[in-house]
Amino acid sequence: MGAERHVQPAQARHAAAEAPTMKAIVQDQYGEAEDVLRMEEINRPEIGPDEVLLRVHAAGVDRGVWHIMTGLPYPIRLMGYGLRTPSTRVRGREVAGRVEAVGENVTTLHPGDEVYGIGEGSFAEYAPARADKLAPKPKNLTFEQAAATPISALTALQGVRDSGQVQSGQKVLIIGASGGVGTFAVQIAKAYGAEVTGVCSTTKVDLVRSLGADHVIDYTRHDITDAGQRYDVILDNGGNRSLTRLRRALTPRGTLVIVGAETGGRWLGGVDRLLRAPMMSPFVGQKLRTLTNSENARDLTVLTTLIESGAVTPAVDRTYPLSETPAAIQYMRQGHARGKVVVNV
Repeated sequence: MGAERHVQPAQARHAAAEAPTMKAIVQDQYGEAEDVLRMEEINRPEIGPDEVLLRVHAAGVDRGVWHIMTGLPYPIRLMGYGLRTPSTRVRGREVAGRVEAVGENVTTLHPGDEVYGIGEGSFAEYAPARADKLAPKPKNLTFEQAAATPISALTALQGVRDSGQVQSGQKVLIIGASGGVGTFAVQIAKAYGAEVTGVCSTTKVDLVRSLGADHVIDYTRHDITDAGQRYDVILDNGGNRSLTRLRRALTPRGTLVIVGAETGGRWLGGVDRLLRAPMMSPFVGQKLRTLTNSENARDLTVLTTLIESGAVTPAVDRTYPLSETPAAIQYMRQGHARGKVVVNV
């Protein structure tokens, strides 16, 4: 019996030593990137029957990464991310890479396939992802460009097509036109035949024009209501303008789509505006909507068609190596990015 008690731990240690590992960016407490993120060698993730294991080539840095990393605003912690500490250690969700292995129920993807989409923990050499949140990588994109696309472009597509119901000939205003979602929204609205006006800061006017915007408003010099123009659809990406000001820029039967809000508040962080808009909508002539994006392979395939046709091209500002992920998140958070920031793995 004594000998048996010693053999089992030794076997366990031997098995652990043989477990495949990977480099990953991990965190054990909420906070800012430079304080809580670090590179570690950890075990590769295991996958479920409906998942695939990806060899990550690149990972996008979307605004949601910062919210999950900091646990702010506080209500986000009630969405399964952990009340006091993060429930998962590895950050990153937008991903592009090659399929390494597939779960037993996966029939649409195979090892070696180049894909892009949404995974869990993409700031790592390997990441798990549900097969129904992945699609074949557009043939004309690099892995870096593909990684910049999934969450931001899905949000833009669904904001323009579904919530905004943009039609050819409509006048569309896109607030935050130089950001991750905004750069895609400008191009998608143009693809749907709209006359597009983008709103951004002085240093990003040229970028927004290059994406195809018909008009650009520099918000440091002009308000969206200064010219007296009214718009059929307004997409507000991460803005903080009041509903009253936004409604003044809408036509009497126009549609406002609030894609996000960034007031910096630790408790609500703009969530109050997201809640008030649909509550007000039944009592006014305008449609005031809040977008909740859907992560699915079907819409990724729609995006692939737009991208491969040349109608949409990801705008990638900077790429960072995996070891510099904290700097990549900080750069995005500071509002410097012209388009998307990407981590190379």
